[in-house]
This record gives sequence, structure tokens and C-alpha cells, in this order.
Amino acid sequence: MTQAGAYGQRLGQFLRLKDAPPALVARSLRSAELAVTETRNDHPERGLSGSLAAEDAFLVSLKLHDYPDCELWERGKSVMRADVRAGTTYLYDLKRDPRYVIDKPFHSLFFYIPRSALDSIAEQSHVPRVDDLDCQVGVGHDDGIIRHIGASLQEGLRRPDEANQLFIDHMMLGLTAHVAQIYGGLQRKSAPARGGLAPWQAKRACERLESDLGGKLSLQKVAAELDLSVSHFSRAFRISVGMPPHQWLLHQRVKAAKQLMGVRDLPLSEIAMSAGFANQSHFTRVFSSIAGVSPAVWRREALGASSGEA
Repeated sequence: MTQAGAYGQRLGQFLRLKDAPPALVARSLRSAELAVTETRNDHPERGLSGSLAAEDAFLVSLKLHDYPDCELWERGKSVMRADVRAGTTYLYDLKRDPRYVIDKPFHSLFFYIPRSALDSIAEQSHVPRVDDLDCQVGVGHDDGIIRHIGASLQEGLRRPDEANQLFIDHMMLGLTAHVAQIYGGLQRKSAPARGGLAPWQAKRACERLESDLGGKLSLQKVAAELDLSVSHFSRAFRISVGMPPHQWLLHQRVKAAKQLMGVRDLPLSEIAMSAGFANQSHFTRVFSSIAGVSPAVWRREALGASSGEA
């Protein structure tokens, strides 16, 4: 599949990076791609950034490094200078050809949000579409929610094999809804909270998720099988089950691992892979956070004897 949006390799070329930066992609809003890319260059060559093809889309950037006296360009000309501060969020309209002079180290997260994604959010919320986002040149926003989501997604960017698709979809959907409300003025209807899934829906959703412990299944596919929007499914699943789909999946992996650990001679590394974890290290981290002890300790206690595994 050919990449169309301003993320990953395309964004790396825009910033004149030698290698494609890490990116995570969500496809939970119809055919719209949402993506996050981490870009960093500690020793850049001075020059103007590249130009991204004009499209009806936005980049939301969380700055992870100060960038003082940044020269900003739009529509082919320099428009202003601004001090960019770490922890601050900036919005860019890709129809305006945003660019800047690269002359010092930089480190940022870029969230790619096409117009079609904003339209889908509005349609699922049964409210008017967003006209535009508040993309004022050089104006940063102190946004704690974007910082929190960014920090969570950074873990996935550093260990992409461990980031299940449900988690990526959940985070990017939440970020897009937040951006639409705060920077686009999206009005959410104040209606009574809808209930959870019907028993048959909850059963089918859990069976579908459990059939793919590796976490490659997207929220969109599961929601579509129940004829629900992604946002409705995510909300109703949480009400019915008590946690979001991506967290429920992690608990199912741990449950499967516990069953496998009843086989005394089965190595933990093999159990990790069989239960849907990326590797033994990933298995140990998730299991310990949910069970409160490491897999080896749990196994020794469960079997009543030391297995000799660390």
C-alpha cells in the first residue's frame, strides 16, 4: 500500500532526515489514516525544510526539545520568528505549505490528522463538521492531554513490536477527538450516556479479540462486525467489560500465559510468543504490571516448586 499522508518516510524527507523516522499508523476512522511520527536530529545541516504536498490535512506537533528563534515559513515565504518550547503543542495546516529553517537540533512528535478523520469524528458524534483548526503561526499551546498521549505513544514508537493495534487506534482516536473539540470547536451533544453492548455483542467482540492475541486486529474491524462506529463500540465495550479493548486484550494474554505456565517444562520465551507477546521482556513487563509478580515467581508459587527460571 502506497503511503499518502505526511508521516513516516514522507515526514522524514520533509525534515531532511537520512533514515525514515519511526511511525505508528491507525486506520480506525473509515479509510482515514491517523499517524504519529517521532522525528529527531541532534546534528542537522542548516537549511530550509522540504515542502510537503498540499493536502486537506493537519499536523499537530508536540515539541520535545527547545527550538529558540525558529524561522517559520508559509506559502513560500518567511512569516515570523518564534521561540519554540519543549512540552508545547503547535498546529500546522498542510494547505498553507508550512516550513521552517533547520539550524539547530530538534526532537518532536508529529500527529497526522486528515480532514476526513475530523469529518468522521463529527459524524459519529452527530454534530456539525469542524470548519478548520486553530493553526496560528508560531502560537504554542500548553496541552496536558496531548503530552500524556504523546508519552504513551512514545513507548510504542520505541518498541513497535509490542504496540498492539488496538492500543494505537485507541490513543489516536482519543487524540483526534480532543483536537477536534479544543482546536476545532467540535460540539459534543449533551445526551444521556448510552449503555454497554448487548450480551451477544459483548460475547462476539471478546471472541473476536481473543482470536488475535497478537493484537493485529483493528478497532474498526471489530466495530464493523457489530455494525457500530468505532467511538460507540469503544465506549460501550468499556461500559460492558470494565476496560478499553486494548487493556482487555493484555489481560487475556496474561490469562493465556498462566494456563501455559502450568506446563512445567515449557520455557517462558515460548510461552511469551504463544500468548501473543512480542518477546519475553515484553511478557515480563506486562505480566508483572497486571499480576503483581514476575512470570517466574508466579509459576513457582503456582506449581509449588522452583522452576529455576529468572
